[in-house]
Amino acid sequence: MSQQVSSPPKSDTLEVVVAKKRELSWQVASNLFMSFKYAWSGISYAFITQRNFRIHVCVCAFAISLSLILHLSSVEIAIIGITSGLVLALELLNTALESVVDLTVKHTYHELAKIAKDCAAGAVLVSALVALLVAGMLILPPLLGVIFAGLL
Repeated sequence: MSQQVSSPPKSDTLEVVVAKKRELSWQVASNLFMSFKYAWSGISYAFITQRNFRIHVCVCAFAISLSLILHLSSVEIAIIGITSGLVLALELLNTALESVVDLTVKHTYHELAKIAKDCAAGAVLVSALVALLVAGMLILPPLLGVIFAGLL
């Protein structure tokens, strides 16, 4: 098994995403607006730098749009939204964990770092598969009904 270390994000990408230095960023946000600003910064960072996060956002938007087009019940749409949101949240946690691990081990290989990163990626995979199963169970029957009604 090869032991490769993923390359860190390019510094120019980080400079664009984190354009402004956050002095004293270790402190608690001074107000609620700043808390939301920091949270949005994390979401933006993930969207700009993480291909899988962008893929999950697109699939989530597609599933919810298709749910609305097919006139699923509000409970069914909520279930799809919750499972999709879980995938996005876990993808954000995966990105955070990978960043912390990369910061800790720098450019060296460590078996525990690999385990941490693989387990976080596995959590995203499990949640994505569950979301796919849930969306398939809720969307597929009415979608097939529309397709077959159009053919007859």
